[in-house]
Amino acid sequence: MKKLSILGLFIFALLSFNSCETEDDVVFIANNNSDLVFTNSFQAEYVLTPQTANNLGERFTWNSADVAVPTNVSYELQKSIIGDFTDGEVIATTSGNEIAITIGDMLGYAAQAGLDADSETEAPNTGQVYFRLRSFVGDNGEENFSPSSALTVVLPEETTVSPAVCDFDQYYMVGAGVKFTGWDWATPQEAKCSGTNVYTVNVDLVNNVDGDGNFRFFTVATDWSSGVNYPGFIADGYTIDPMFEDAMDGDNNFLFTGPSGKYFLTIDALNKTITLDAPTAQGTCDLDQLWAVGAGLPDAGWDWGTPVQLMCEGNGVYEGWVNYTADGDANFRFFTTATDWSSGQNFPFFADDGYVIDSNFEDAMDGDNNFRFIGTTGQYYTIIDTVNKTITLQ
Repeated sequence: MKKLSILGLFIFALLSFNSCETEDDVVFIANNNSDLVFTNSFQAEYVLTPQTANNLGERFTWNSADVAVPTNVSYELQKSIIGDFTDGEVIATTSGNEIAITIGDMLGYAAQAGLDADSETEAPNTGQVYFRLRSFVGDNGEENFSPSSALTVVLPEETTVSPAVCDFDQYYMVGAGVKFTGWDWATPQEAKCSGTNVYTVNVDLVNNVDGDGNFRFFTVATDWSSGVNYPGFIADGYTIDPMFEDAMDGDNNFLFTGPSGKYFLTIDALNKTITLDAPTAQGTCDLDQLWAVGAGLPDAGWDWGTPVQLMCEGNGVYEGWVNYTADGDANFRFFTTATDWSSGQNFPFFADDGYVIDSNFEDAMDGDNNFRFIGTTGQYYTIIDTVNKTITLQ
């Protein structure tokens, strides 16, 4: 009997060992019958352009499925052009709680839906793409589907625009009243032809309190004889903005008398006017401008009273002249909204998004991981290209 008892214990232990070993490989099958819904808020419409193809289109999120036993739940994000998902396509699969798609992805779906941006075709430029979520447990567990969500996508129509025709490619602005230029041909401001005989530029002007405030327009770079002064425009019948007057100096230059700052200057050779307005975007960007403040920007400091403003000047491109200093902390940050500290975009924000950043900048490694300027103190033409993802100084 003793031998038999020992044998029985051995068999029991062996069975127990095999049971434990097998337990790690068990896949529990459970009914995945919880309510499955998207938890993110969808936009009324999604405007899609090739220039923003790398940007986030939408981030789909949801709560975890409630299952009765411990097990892994997988999720599929599916899309349908028809809407009933007989044409359903799996976009991505995850065991997490979110899946992101880009504007470029959505442009592809819009093309599948037969949309285009050509105003000359009959194809619509607006339509809907349908999305739903499928959850499932293992290979044989029950599946569950979320309600379908229709997202409206819009392709801005492209219109055929005749190229602008002007007597000159641009007017050059040189003088003490033009910040970042002075009486020096190294960095003239250019009011470029932007419409038929219309020239425009976002320009920083200095008034006669902060400096001489005088300057002159030129039609040929480096050619002083090509200058057109204040009486020159008056004699041609122009009405000139009241913030300008005749400097009454030896050359009868323009004298800027308004508050120093950035302005949108327009020379309209058709209606014969020269006007100043608030800075204006001259390209297609997500924002009209980016702002910057910080100790590394002597014109701004950490003060929202005098921020640096980089205007949208092209497709996804913000640019303009900026003074930088390497003295002291030399740190600063970009912002999308003036006076809103929470809208800041620091060095890692751009680096993590794949930007190639000019070697004159580094991560300040301070509490906010600001930019730090480490170049030679001075003024630089600053370009932030959100399409090609570069930040460069010239």
